[in-house]
Amino acid sequence: MTGAGSGIGAAIARGLAAEGANAVLADLDGTAAERVASTIRSDGGSALAVRVDVTDRAAVIAGLERAVDRFGRLDAWFNNAGMNAPMPFLDVTAENFERIMRVNAIGVLIGTQEAAKRFLQQGGGGKIVNTASIAGRTGFPSFAPYSASKAAVISLTQAAARDLAKHGITVNAFAPGVVATPLWKQLDADLAAMGAADAGFDSMAADILLGRPAQPEDIVPTALFLASSDSDYITGQVIAIEGGMILV
Repeated sequence: MTGAGSGIGAAIARGLAAEGANAVLADLDGTAAERVASTIRSDGGSALAVRVDVTDRAAVIAGLERAVDRFGRLDAWFNNAGMNAPMPFLDVTAENFERIMRVNAIGVLIGTQEAAKRFLQQGGGGKIVNTASIAGRTGFPSFAPYSASKAAVISLTQAAARDLAKHGITVNAFAPGVVATPLWKQLDADLAAMGAADAGFDSMAADILLGRPAQPEDIVPTALFLASSDSDYITGQVIAIEGGMILV
């Protein structure tokens, strides 16, 4: 599980451990990952924290090897790490675009490739679950690079699903909407600083049919389903978890 030091990733890691899985928490912030792993172990679960930069293939491979060395095999891989850095559309720079794409899209490509290689070494079969976003279906002007990166996640999910199905490997994604996480707190601050507070958390949450923003725990059941044998006949799909915010 990449990006497991906080937010959605931490919640999914806790959910996996509660179901008896050996949870491996990978994050660029190794201290944050270890804090979450420690709470899982305190609650009686099994967890290992590793520091991983998802844009660095060697680091991803090293994290994978630590996980397999510790627990014997890999059964599911979550590409969850992500970032955003909003800018008005006309001010978006190549540097801003490339930075976001590198983490959110290239990180998913690397993670998917290396997890699939490990699954093949184990004889085939396995689950890859990607964190997309409603922004991958509907572009938002204050964070166009983020929207583009999540559209890339959706396309990578579909492409990988087509390629890996013959090996019994499923590749799916879930697409959250407005979720109360540290990422959104920072995003709200950034949007306010650029005078786009009307594109922030409260404004976007007002459009949710179910009347409230999501908590990270709202994402967990779907994520666990996509990592389990219950979803063996599902691949290449993107499941929206957004309370009825974007109807397509």
